[in-house]
Amino acid sequence: MALIKALPAETKAALTRRSNAAGLRHLALYLGAIALCMLGIAVKVPLWPVLMLPLGILLVFLFTLSHECTHKTPFRTAWLNDLIGHLCAVVIALPFIWFRYFHLAHHKWTNDPERDPELEHGPRPDTLGRWLLYLSGWGYWRGMIWTLWLNASGRITADYLPPRRHRAMRIEARLLLAVYALAGLSLFWSPLLLWLWLVPVLLGQPFLRAYLLAEHGLCPPVANMLENSRTTFTNRIVRFLAWNMPYHAEHHAFPNVPFHQLAAFHALTRAHLRATSHGYSAFTADYVRHLNQP
Repeated sequence: MALIKALPAETKAALTRRSNAAGLRHLALYLGAIALCMLGIAVKVPLWPVLMLPLGILLVFLFTLSHECTHKTPFRTAWLNDLIGHLCAVVIALPFIWFRYFHLAHHKWTNDPERDPELEHGPRPDTLGRWLLYLSGWGYWRGMIWTLWLNASGRITADYLPPRRHRAMRIEARLLLAVYALAGLSLFWSPLLLWLWLVPVLLGQPFLRAYLLAEHGLCPPVANMLENSRTTFTNRIVRFLAWNMPYHAEHHAFPNVPFHQLAAFHALTRAHLRATSHGYSAFTADYVRHLNQP
């Protein structure tokens, strides 16, 4: 991209500098918020069921951290990115090794209806009914369970998944399925995981779906990353939850920029952005207006 090529070498070096300190500080605050919600539920503070919604949002938005880890950008130390990515996988049923190649293919073919793996099961929802079903998270949970089953059984066929990594994906899927089997058995002795994990992630998933739809929804299937991806102007809380990924066009234009440098990169790219929204409510209202009625 011409914009990236035109940046001075020292600017690119500063923008792509990774930091364990920045990553670990953000992670500590994030995990602290999760721990507070879980503690309130575990000790059953007054109105404790209400805490399951913020907890669920925090848990499902670990997707954005896993996503960052596929790029190896949240932390300077390589093994930290891999470790955190694998831990996120357990919480949200997103096998990390598989997702890394899925996501790299998405970056290569962003919004291409024939080659973007995010669109391999069809276009984004185009009717009110399909949009509501999408928001429910049903497609995500069904899709990830099926992916884990296929990977565990060795039926790994997508072109973007390199054969040299098939064995690792198979082991990864089997380990995750074993963890979930043990988690299911634990419910016979205690309902704690039900309130600290299962119900919260079901409640939180619609918020993540609405957020993710804004990344490329209503964007054209063109090669220009500042046009096929959307930057959404939002508040600090959402940027914190999503590890600054509301700067999504910037991320696609220069994926090597870590989350804590995206605001600086945004300052350099803002005049070149082609798809923006002022908040997720504004995007959602715009998206609904474009839906075909059944």
